[in-house]
Amino acid sequence: MKSDARVVAVLGPTNTGKTTYAIERMLAHRTGVIGLPLRLLAREVYDRIVDLRGPSVVALVTGEERIVPPRTQYWVCTVEAMPEGMGVDFLAIDEIQLCADPERGHVFTDRLLRSRGLHETQFLGSDTMRGTIAALVPNVQFMRRERMSELIYSGQKKISRMRPRSAIVGFSVENVYAIAELIRRQKGGAAVVMGALSPRTRNAQVAMYQNGEVDYLVATDAIGMGLNLDVDHVAFSATSKFDGRRMRPLAPNELAQIAGRAGRGFKSGTFGVTGDTAPLDDQVARAIMDHSFTPQNKINWRNHALQFGSIDRLISTLEMPPDDERLVRAREADDLRALKSLAQVDEVFARASDGPSVKLLWDVCRIPDFRGISNSEHAGLLETIFNYLHQSGNLPDDWLARQIKRIDRTDGDIDALSKRLAFIRTWTYVAQRKGWTRDESHWRGATRVVEDRLSDALHERLTQRFVDRRTSVLLRRLGQKEAMVAEVNDTGEVTVEGEYVGKLDGFRFRADKGAGAAEDRTIKSAALQALAPQFHLRADRFYNAPDTEIDFTEQGGLMWGKSAVGKLSTGSDPLKPQVDVFVDDVAGPEVAEKVKRRLQHFVDRKIAALFEPLLALGKDDSLNGIAKGFAFRMIESFGILPRAQVADDVKALDQEARGALRKHGLRFGQFTVFMPLLLKPAPTRLRLVLWSLSQGLSEFPESPPPGLVTIPVDAGAPAGADTMSGYRNAGTRAIRIDMLERLADMLRTEDSRGGFEAKADMLSITGMTLEQFADLMQGLGYKAEKAERTKVKPVDTTMPHDGTFEAMAPEADAVVAEKTLDDTPEADADRPIMDIAAEQPAGGIIEQPSAPEADDTSAEVAAIVDEGLAPIAEELEADPEVDDHIPDMSETETPQGTAADADIAGAEVESFYTFTWARPARSNQPARGRGGERPAGQGKGKPQGKGRKGAPRGGDKSDKPQKFSAQPPRREKQIDPDNPFAAALMGLKDGK
Repeated sequence: MKSDARVVAVLGPTNTGKTTYAIERMLAHRTGVIGLPLRLLAREVYDRIVDLRGPSVVALVTGEERIVPPRTQYWVCTVEAMPEGMGVDFLAIDEIQLCADPERGHVFTDRLLRSRGLHETQFLGSDTMRGTIAALVPNVQFMRRERMSELIYSGQKKISRMRPRSAIVGFSVENVYAIAELIRRQKGGAAVVMGALSPRTRNAQVAMYQNGEVDYLVATDAIGMGLNLDVDHVAFSATSKFDGRRMRPLAPNELAQIAGRAGRGFKSGTFGVTGDTAPLDDQVARAIMDHSFTPQNKINWRNHALQFGSIDRLISTLEMPPDDERLVRAREADDLRALKSLAQVDEVFARASDGPSVKLLWDVCRIPDFRGISNSEHAGLLETIFNYLHQSGNLPDDWLARQIKRIDRTDGDIDALSKRLAFIRTWTYVAQRKGWTRDESHWRGATRVVEDRLSDALHERLTQRFVDRRTSVLLRRLGQKEAMVAEVNDTGEVTVEGEYVGKLDGFRFRADKGAGAAEDRTIKSAALQALAPQFHLRADRFYNAPDTEIDFTEQGGLMWGKSAVGKLSTGSDPLKPQVDVFVDDVAGPEVAEKVKRRLQHFVDRKIAALFEPLLALGKDDSLNGIAKGFAFRMIESFGILPRAQVADDVKALDQEARGALRKHGLRFGQFTVFMPLLLKPAPTRLRLVLWSLSQGLSEFPESPPPGLVTIPVDAGAPAGADTMSGYRNAGTRAIRIDMLERLADMLRTEDSRGGFEAKADMLSITGMTLEQFADLMQGLGYKAEKAERTKVKPVDTTMPHDGTFEAMAPEADAVVAEKTLDDTPEADADRPIMDIAAEQPAGGIIEQPSAPEADDTSAEVAAIVDEGLAPIAEELEADPEVDDHIPDMSETETPQGTAADADIAGAEVESFYTFTWARPARSNQPARGRGGERPAGQGKGKPQGKGRKGAPRGGDKSDKPQKFSAQPPRREKQIDPDNPFAAALMGLKDGK
């Protein structure tokens, strides 16, 4: 060093511009070198100088990276990697206070004592080093630089209340990750900076923070080493750290080094602690604010004058004590520990037998333990490397390739990638050593590519785990209190400021789920604020939408396309339900009212269209008296009434009243009084919804599939649901009420006392197999007895033009397809049933005509001429005003199902059932008297008094065989003198 060389110690707190000053001074010289404490900081300074002078004259040398252009003038290095004996004009060492660091202090002390520039040398650092530098460095000049802004202690604050542009400092990887995860949930995300990260990963993370993509930074104490960041507040999550040997509290000057990152330039900063950390002592806080710390009078030292005659001699020189009271022998570093371990290996000890081999062994031992594994594992790797280098002069290409290939994977989580990145740093360091590989350029490039790939993958994983870009963007925009732009696509997906936030379902916003309640609140708040104009636009479009775009569900919901926009609720009148709308509060009352009006219009029009016959019945002013009351009963029951419930009312109706009601399509069936037009699928679906609302049900029964004559009985359905569905429960299945009336017509002609078999017509209209029909009949009150007989081969039939049968009908168990109850206009309800025979499918069953509907006295005629009265005929006797035959829309249908058991070729026997009247059906049976009671004179036991032909039941016996019936005796029918058929009936009786 020249005698006129200048040595300056530039000391002061953080944010004084010391590093910037050193760079300016170096560029003022022709050549220079600057040593920095971290690889990350070295990369940052390198980039700054390259921007000023270009890459052709700037070199970057670290343990794992070496960029040295041929015309290098300025060297940017880590302190450990600084080349010695170069003779540059300018030399600077940053963060010189690290001379006191127990791990690396001896390296900084060596540079303090031995490294000099030809013209100028600068030591940059804390003012606590003033006394030590003055004592150890002759002719040193001191330059004091003051902080450009204030640093203020703000006390304790929870992370959830931490303001933006804050850095939270942790002292372990686990602590950093936990804090970052918490901030992601609370604030939308954070960048992560640790010394173990590669420069590429660290720069990518810092860029996110600097660019405003995230407002928080979580870091280790690595940020205290000169990294220039736009931080307003530094919060300590702990005030103690593990220094490699033990947990120890951080000294005030160490805290100040980190806290000093807050505030850049002339912008003041604050520091404090997080909510789960004890507040700083007042004296410590004041010392940090005043930059007043205990002087650093002791620094670590290790002998630089090493002797390589033998391993023992090398160890001896490394452990030599210092000769100055301010110097403290450094504790055993990792390289010395590795050397001692390898010295115990016989093969290594034998190989390191001369100066060059001992020097090589020492160089190998200086490979840092980037992996953080145990000392023995690290020593094992170093042993392998030394043996290869000593034996061959370089590392085998195939062996090195295998080591790198094992690491070159980007799958896995953050921990896996971090470990691989630490492993590749080992091989990156090895590749940088001159002469250790055959092709240094190739292996430096290969390790660099793998490190970059792993760095990018680690950055991606860190971002995925600790950054919620959406929440971060929305929080920032909410904080700016400016109108945000929302867009809604055709499928209802909502984006705010380009970020997907959820879906607009009708007039309700369904926020996309975040990872916690804080994200959910942010997303919803931002979305609803931005969606306010969209609600008005959508309401206008909905109000002008046609009815075809709106529908109701079987549970009373109201849909606009696929979106639920409301639901039906109970009104003052069962046929006038109210509407409850699904509209978010942020849409405003105007939008809600517009949606409600449109839905109410839809519901009113739908009821008016589907229940037109019923509504017309209620508006008929010509009805009066009992007919008027009966009409109201029909309206209250939505057009379907079990006859048993209104037996007395039906009896009270005279012919004129019945005729007036029939004009509205009302049919008086054996079991049900109903309006056939309201049995269609659409009115049935709406009727079930309105009935369920009127009953206050929480879950509505669903309407049966259209076109089915019978359906399974739902045991869990509420009472009356079968009637409202247009069916009557019978056994395990329910039969549609109009088809039941047709079946009643057929049963009326059968001998229910003596027993009868099911006709093909009966099976055909029900669409059932014989077994299913037997269950149905038992549900209607019949007893079914099964038997077998020899099967008679059926004979083909032909129907001559004169209408007489020439033979039997063809096969009796064909499967007949049912015609669906559709919404087409109803066929003539009074068409004679004989016309049905022509509509039977070809090759199927020719349906026999039912009893013709001649007049209301047909039941009485049947009662006189029929020896074996079916119970249905008995009901007619009780009330001759039953429509004997109801030729409604179902007569044109051919039901689905199997008519009878199919003929099996070669079978000799067949099963059949004999049906006899056993008891009245338990539910929905027509009343036998007022209030459902039997008429007077009818008991529950065997019939008393005279039989059907007048023969006494007991006492005198006639020689003529008597027929007995399980049915109770028929009471005498009082003939209405006003009945137009009374005269004919009386004539028949008088003529017997």
